[in-house]
Amino acid sequence: MPFTLISPCEHQDIIQKSRFLTKAAPVSTPAEAQAFIQAVSDPGATHNCWAWKIAGQYRFSDDGEPGGTAGRPMLVAIEGQDCDHVVVVVTRFFGGIKLGTGGLARAYGGCTAKCLQAGERIELVALVRCRCHCRFAELALIKARLADHDVRLEGENFDAEGATLELATSMEKLPALQEMLVHISRGRIHLHLLDE
Repeated sequence: MPFTLISPCEHQDIIQKSRFLTKAAPVSTPAEAQAFIQAVSDPGATHNCWAWKIAGQYRFSDDGEPGGTAGRPMLVAIEGQDCDHVVVVVTRFFGGIKLGTGGLARAYGGCTAKCLQAGERIELVALVRCRCHCRFAELALIKARLADHDVRLEGENFDAEGATLELATSMEKLPALQEMLVHISRGRIHLHLLDE
């Protein structure tokens, strides 16, 4: 089972007089990952290399370092730490000593691994997505109870009679969610699982 970070974390290393400042954070969308990268990148640094992984999606950047010496080793370190839904930025302040391609790859990958090891992690539970339709009279009560059942509201579309809700929860919480919806609607609402 993969892990994600509970909150942002950071780690710093001095390698051959270069300072490597690593910052990592949990993210759920590529847009969140890119926003974190922009927020923590230091324009005064020599390089701001980064990598993120969100389920089957990933991206990375060497930011001017020789190709394959920064972003790719960072992504490999994210996977090596069994992490997902995380973004990592390694900011390098050059200290005057060249590390070579192998040294760079070890530095960026190693700093990423150490930062993720230092962060507080939580098991990433696979979510199932489902949909249901409710009447306007039921909507407020359903939305108020979602958090009690660890259910995330991912979207709502309104029509003349009510709203179609798109929900996400863990497989083990699905029966309790269905029971809550049946209770509120007196048996009218049924969940429909969405195919990924």
